[in-house]
Parts: sequence; C-alpha cells; structure tokens
Amino acid sequence: MKQLILLILIFFGNNLYSQALFDVIEPNYIKTVILQPSKSDSYVPIMRLGESFILSFDDLEADQKYYYYKIQHFDFNWQPSGLSEREYIKGYDGDRIRSDENSFNTLQFYTHYSISFPNRSTQLLLSGNYMISILNENEEVVFTRRLVLYESLVDVGVSVHRSREIAAIDTKQNVQFVINHPNMLINNPKIEIKTVLMQNNNWQTAIYNLVPQFYRGSQLLYKYLDVTNFWAGNEFLYFDSKAVRFSNVYIRRVDSGPELYHTILYTNDERIDKPYGISPDINGNFVVRNVDGLGDSNIEADYTWVFFSLNTLEDLRGKRVFVNGNYNNWRNDTMNELFYNEETGLYEAQILIKQGFYNYQFVTLDNAGNFSNHDIDGSFYQTENDYTILVYYRKIGDRYDSVIGIGEANSRNILN
Repeated sequence: MKQLILLILIFFGNNLYSQALFDVIEPNYIKTVILQPSKSDSYVPIMRLGESFILSFDDLEADQKYYYYKIQHFDFNWQPSGLSEREYIKGYDGDRIRSDENSFNTLQFYTHYSISFPNRSTQLLLSGNYMISILNENEEVVFTRRLVLYESLVDVGVSVHRSREIAAIDTKQNVQFVINHPNMLINNPKIEIKTVLMQNNNWQTAIYNLVPQFYRGSQLLYKYLDVTNFWAGNEFLYFDSKAVRFSNVYIRRVDSGPELYHTILYTNDERIDKPYGISPDINGNFVVRNVDGLGDSNIEADYTWVFFSLNTLEDLRGKRVFVNGNYNNWRNDTMNELFYNEETGLYEAQILIKQGFYNYQFVTLDNAGNFSNHDIDGSFYQTENDYTILVYYRKIGDRYDSVIGIGEANSRNILN
C-alpha cells in the first residue's frame, strides 16, 4: 500500500512539476532569450544530437545574480519521461551559469548571461524533447525553454500544397509528408511512430500525433487533405533598429526619451481586405545587431521602447490583440498586448526590445482562448512559411521517445 501511494505521489508530482514549467510567466527584467546552435545564426532550438548550442539571456536589473540551469528529459507529450538523470546525461543535470558580462556603453544597463552545451558538467546522451529551466539562487524557476535533439535515422520528404478544401483554397496551406525508413525496422507504426508538424517553428500552432494513412514498402505516407491544413497568414511585418540614433526600415522616428530612446514605428494598417503582396521576411525570427558598437552586439546593443500602433476596422470585441514573434517566444501576455486608445482610434503598445532586426505579427485571442493569425492581416495561400516535421519513435517496450528524423519544407515552392 505504501508503495502504491509513493508511486501516485511521484506520478502527480512529476505532472505538477511539468505543468508548473509551462505556467512560468517570465519576469519583465528577463529579455532576449536565445537558444541556438553554436555554429549557426538560426535561433531555432531544434538541433542534431551532439551538436553544440548556446543559451543566452539578458537581466535588466544588472545586479550580478547567481543563475543556475536544470535540464530534464521529456516525452512526446512534454511530460517528464521518467528516465533517471544518468540515462540521458553524462555529468550533472544542472550547474551555475558562470559566463556573464555587463553591457557596454548602453543607456539600459543589463547583464548578459550565456552557457554552452555540451560542457564539462553536462553532456546530453539521448535524442528527444528537453526542457531547460533557469533558476535563481532560491531555486525558483525564472523561465524555461524547449529544446529538441534529433538523430538522422529516417528520411522525411515534405511538400506544401494549396488546401484541397474549396472554402479554404485561397487561405490555407496543406502539408503532406513521407517517412522513409529502409534501414530501420518499425513493427507497428501507428503505435511506435508519432509526429509533430510545425509552422515557422511555433509550438502554439503545432499539429500533434498524426498516424500514417498508407504504407508502401519502407515508407509511411501522410497524405491528409484537411487535418494538416494551416492558416497561411500573411508575410511578417518587420523593423530594423540596429542604429538607435536615427530612423531606419519601417521606423517613423527615434526620440530621446527621459531615460531610453523611443523607437516609434509607422502605424500598421490591417491587411485582411488588401490583396496579397510579396514582402520578404525571416518567418517570425529576429537578429540582435548594433552598428554603432565595437562588434559585440551581445553587450553593446541597447534597449529601446518600441511603439507599435495598429489601425483596424475589424470588429475585435471579445478578443485581445497581441504582437508576437520568435523574439518573445510567441507569447501572448500582458507585456505584448495592444490596447485600444480612444483618443487616437488605434491599438497601441510599447515594448522594451533590444536593438536588431525583428519580424512580428498581430494575433488575437478570443474569450475561449482560440488563437488567430488572420483576424487582422488576413490569410493568403501564397504566403511564404517554413514547415518542420519531427518524427518520434518509441519501440514497444522502450521507456522514452527518441527523435529519429526531421523534415523541412518552405511554401515558396507550393504545389497547386
């Protein structure tokens, strides 16, 4: 009986811990969290097992805190996998972050923290889902980030099409893919294989756990006509604040505020009723950069108050409006919310953002929590989007989900 109670406590304790990680609200003094491969400019936290990567962030309180990291292995459903630390880590699952630098020649003081993996304390041994938690000296979780490590054991072919649904043919994109596993025996694909399909590496809109529709030799075919439809959205908006003392791309003007510079963007008009227009973007991503420094944007790029404004005639009653992108981990919270200003007739927000090139979009959430990236800017099948397929594998009898392959495609080559 005691063993049963202990197992129940462990089960619910793990699930409560997992839920707590996802419920963490990042404090407003933590900014510019980047998880990226060491040898790439990509800010996408999906990497090959064994590849080195870096986690970095800024603390605007700039008081030389002690921060610690903790890494935990998760299953396909982002619940703790139940593996012991020794099974997926060589070394320790956590340590203090020892690399920190103070900002140089900036109006906004901050401390830039970074940690590289693998390091002397921690080497990850298994592919799969990981959660990296950053803790303060009181062992409280400050923020978390998802990390996916994969192995190339199968090949994934991906194609993007216009939706086959007549009602959505002009507004949605359909993704189909094939998993080729000539050198891998998969006995029961419907049970052993799970997939995640993402648009622009945004977990909020990911499609989970599709099962293969057809089998052809060593191929698993996913040819869904409706389940794998995504709202195509519109091309991302962007601005470039690399030079803080004068206006740049889509920046109306830069003012000298009482403490920090104010970057005032041109007012964005709704695009839902306008025709699609080609506008190259980086699909919601961003790049920190500063042209006025000596070459290290990590500590020389300043923070400015960026003023967003939106002019829309759409009926948004019962909906909240947010500005998001990879720069804020696609979050929709009060720090990124636009509020209606009756005097100007615009939705407005001011957000503290580090100098650089940024993609962003306007999205809505209704009272039921339904997300939309097309209420304001519309959705057009021509929109250029990145799509990523993650293939998870758990052989019957195994205790964890590994990631055995990744597939990528871009709708620039959309098939009609």
